[in-house]
Amino acid sequence: MSDDGSIYVVYDGDCPFCSHYVKMIRLREALGKVSLVNAREEDHAIVKLVRERGVILDQEMALVMNGRIYSGPDCINRLALMSTKSTWFNKLNATIFSSPRFAAFTYPVLRAGRGLALKLLGRQMMGR
Repeated sequence: MSDDGSIYVVYDGDCPFCSHYVKMIRLREALGKVSLVNAREEDHAIVKLVRERGVILDQEMALVMNGRIYSGPDCINRLALMSTKSTWFNKLNATIFSSPRFAAFTYPVLRAGRGLALKLLGRQMMGR
């Protein structure tokens, strides 16, 4: 696993919200090297790893860091705590998702929005 200090964010590259979110939070500015991995790349080792560990990538994004996997609301909570506060988006993101309780409360709404966006755009869910 990623015990070597590497950080991976696994997200749905076909979802416009997910794709924009991982780019806008500017993790690389705050943490240095962060690999953004499209969950639809099924042959990627990190995608395989998070699936093997029980993360359902059709329902949640994942953060792999320091040998641990954070998914769903835990993932966005960690990302909010680690991202730079240099832009209005990052300040808003930190304000909203730095609370684990609020992240858990809002994550199902975000997931529903993703599902609706994919449907409206004619894109398929990943299916697992």
